[in-house]
Amino acid sequence: MTQAKGDGYMFIDLFAGIGGLRIAFERLGCKCVFSSDWDSDAQKTYEANFGDKPAGDVTQIEAASVPDHDILLAGFPCQAFSIMGDMKGFFDTRGTLFFDIVRILEAKKPRAVLLENVKQLVGHDKRRTLKVILQQLDALGYHPRWKVLNALDFGLPHKRERVFIVGFRDNYDFVFPTSSSERKTLSDILEGKVPREYYASERIQRKRKATHVPSCTPSIWHENKAGHISSYPFCCALRASASYNYLLVNGERRLTPREMLRLLGFPDSFKIVCGYYQMRKLAGNSVCVPVVEAVASEMLKCLNGEVPVTEKEPSHYYEQLRIPVLSKLPPR
Repeated sequence: MTQAKGDGYMFIDLFAGIGGLRIAFERLGCKCVFSSDWDSDAQKTYEANFGDKPAGDVTQIEAASVPDHDILLAGFPCQAFSIMGDMKGFFDTRGTLFFDIVRILEAKKPRAVLLENVKQLVGHDKRRTLKVILQQLDALGYHPRWKVLNALDFGLPHKRERVFIVGFRDNYDFVFPTSSSERKTLSDILEGKVPREYYASERIQRKRKATHVPSCTPSIWHENKAGHISSYPFCCALRASASYNYLLVNGERRLTPREMLRLLGFPDSFKIVCGYYQMRKLAGNSVCVPVVEAVASEMLKCLNGEVPVTEKEPSHYYEQLRIPVLSKLPPR
């Protein structure tokens, strides 16, 4: 797949985490002009790798102070959209972090926006949350599309499904990528000699191996909430709040910070400056770089004029959610 070039395009990186979105867009030639994240561990890691410390709480940042940019990126947290009383909350994003994206879009009017979130956003609150997001983008003059993408389809041995929402001020005939030709295996990800501190106790190892026989090696063993053990030649989704032994390599040890970053597509040159607990949290909240890079390439093809503007509205994205299209931004 031919990648588009983003030379000259400027972007901002909101809810930046450790910079997975930034890596993807910078690989294609784009330039980051502003970043924001309130988490101190994320800020520390981001600054060590990119040379600039993200601004803090986005709710305290004046939209006018954000530099002009072509693309807004945001891997924003998913907070509940309340439906209260006389359904007044249905079209209202006040009090949520998504509203801070809305006010920056409203003030700066970039050409494109890319939002990333967990797959569960699609069905959250009986799909009302996604409806509100799409309606807000539409009301701001953007033409939104969305799709759930899995990192397994983009070269990583990592089952990590995320929803991506793309919007353009021009109605490009944008199509999401579906896969990539590159393929990595667990053998490409796993480190050779791993310190003993990463190994589960002998009791846990015996318990796992007494109840499960893997069908392949190497494998990553996954324990679900019910205690059922399964193993695969790939990793189930890294999670920020999962138990220490949620994922075990060959039923024996935890993933190292470098292995977690590799499962996300981060380069080995990426600096690890936080402890193990912090890195589990940061990796669990991050994005898979190859997936973002594939989406970014298709976005840049649109901005570069390689994809035509279409007269047809992306109505099927609304129809499948059975939602009306707002004509203006809801009152604050």
